[in-house]
Amino acid sequence: MGGFKYAQFVARTVLVRNNEVEEGMRVINRIMGKEGLLEQYRLTQRYEKPHKTRRRINFQKAKAIYNEDMDRKIQFVLKKNRLDPWVGCS
Repeated sequence: MGGFKYAQFVARTVLVRNNEVEEGMRVINRIMGKEGLLEQYRLTQRYEKPHKTRRRINFQKAKAIYNEDMDRKIQFVLKKNRLDPWVGCS
């Protein structure tokens, strides 16, 4: 998830009601997951060889391209203003 030019996680306060610490931990884990901190932590636990880094980055790029393409196709299929709702099926 790199490429950020600012600090993602400077300080975060989570309100815990009625001593429900587990709920607070779930909120914190969700926040950290969205910001990519857990993934970054897992990546920096051990040394990653350069060829594995290249493979991981290329896989992430290919996955992003695939997901973008699929999202575009899904949005096209979900359009309501098309003349023929069943494109390709005749």
